[in-house]
Amino acid sequence: MRSMSDDHTHVQEFFSARAADWDSRFPDDGPAYAAAVAELRLREGARVLDAGCGTGRALPPLRDAVGPSGVVLGADLTPAMLEAAVRAGRGVDGQLLLADVSALPVRSESLDAVFAAGLIAHLPSPAENLRELARVVRPGGTLALFHPIGRAALAARQGRQITPEDLRAEPNLRPLLAGSGWRMTSYVDEDDRFLALAVRERAA
Repeated sequence: MRSMSDDHTHVQEFFSARAADWDSRFPDDGPAYAAAVAELRLREGARVLDAGCGTGRALPPLRDAVGPSGVVLGADLTPAMLEAAVRAGRGVDGQLLLADVSALPVRSESLDAVFAAGLIAHLPSPAENLRELARVVRPGGTLALFHPIGRAALAARQGRQITPEDLRAEPNLRPLLAGSGWRMTSYVDEDDRFLALAVRERAA
């Protein structure tokens, strides 16, 4: 069995090797990111985290959504991805954190929302990691799990078949979220996007 440190090393190696040309590989994703951020319905002055922010493609629309008085954080495990975000000029849109989503350097219930693009497939302990995201969000706050293409299109791109064990499948994702402090409110899985929205439940 791989340890969590092994998982972290694997993720860092995977994304470090791809950071420099990540944006050029997916040049047309910007509008999909902006549309997904809009679904969070963030208010002026809101506090939001982009968990697993990568090269920071969600940071500009998140900044636009919360305005100059809001707080935008971008956390990623891979230094090369954060460096690419800075080179792309996105460091001005949010505070970049070299951090693991399993132990975020963020106060409990201090955020209004979390945006997570392509994150769930890379979580070593999905239930625990989603609980950590719930910890930092106030009750009633929101979570967006997003990917700019749907499950079937992503599987085809990677030369594989969708399996019943796919965490993003609605029958798997809904109870996973429910057991981690979230209540799913909407689910879309189309060729051009995957988006699951959830609300942070109040503690019992």
